[in-house]
Amino acid sequence: MTFPWLDQPLTTQTWLWRLERRDGVAIGFTSHDRDIVIRGFRYRANPGMTPSAIALTDGISGDDMDVAASLTSSAIAEQDLDAGRWNGARLQVMMADWTDPDTDLVPVMTGHFGQIQRKGQSFTAEFLGLKQRLSRADTCVTSPTCRAQLGDHRCGISLHTRRREVIVSMVDRHQLTWEDAAQDIALYHYGLVRFLDGPNCGLEFMALGSHDGMLTLSEVPPFAIAVGDRVQLTQGCDKRIETCTAKFANTRNFRGEPYLPGNDLLTRYPSAG
Repeated sequence: MTFPWLDQPLTTQTWLWRLERRDGVAIGFTSHDRDIVIRGFRYRANPGMTPSAIALTDGISGDDMDVAASLTSSAIAEQDLDAGRWNGARLQVMMADWTDPDTDLVPVMTGHFGQIQRKGQSFTAEFLGLKQRLSRADTCVTSPTCRAQLGDHRCGISLHTRRREVIVSMVDRHQLTWEDAAQDIALYHYGLVRFLDGPNCGLEFMALGSHDGMLTLSEVPPFAIAVGDRVQLTQGCDKRIETCTAKFANTRNFRGEPYLPGNDLLTRYPSAG
């Protein structure tokens, strides 16, 4: 693909940053002096976003940078940052011809937000490029529990029939329940609870278990849960082979070694019998 506008005597190049949260919300920024629309997506000018120098290499070490930005109610709001909505957000850095709304975008870097640090009304986010994946360990480590995630390609279980939407009927900080919870609440132990409306909309938490008919979340949500909030429940798995067999009938895809002797084998004492 060629980009003729890069060869013109008078440059019409502008930098674009597109941020996409895990809940699907996307915003764009540009280094141009006014808002522009490229391929139907609006990029805002003067966003207060300042990337550090971009250095691309042909090695396997990560192409990383830091992104500094100010908090604004119309773009990256303080409450959304504190709630974790921007954690792991996908960031695309591109160049484009600001005079052509249908211009082809020149990709420069793609990655996601790493560690985010707050300081007053500004924040700094670590940007992790795609090469970060090369630093991950790919060798599996033996364990008595399953290494797969429920619903991924290794597990093979479809989650489409193992989700349901409910309306919260009772709340106690990080515990909640719904009208007919007694029938199937145990199915959602170690599962996911995703808020579909209310102030926590888009946020997702793990369910650790239940007590007195109420599902317990792994942490207290940043905003108070209210009766009437709509949530999506996804069944969970504690990664034991007994659960894999009895709950999902999926023993053949179990990714663990439940019967392999552990590191304590040599330190065990023989039984008196």
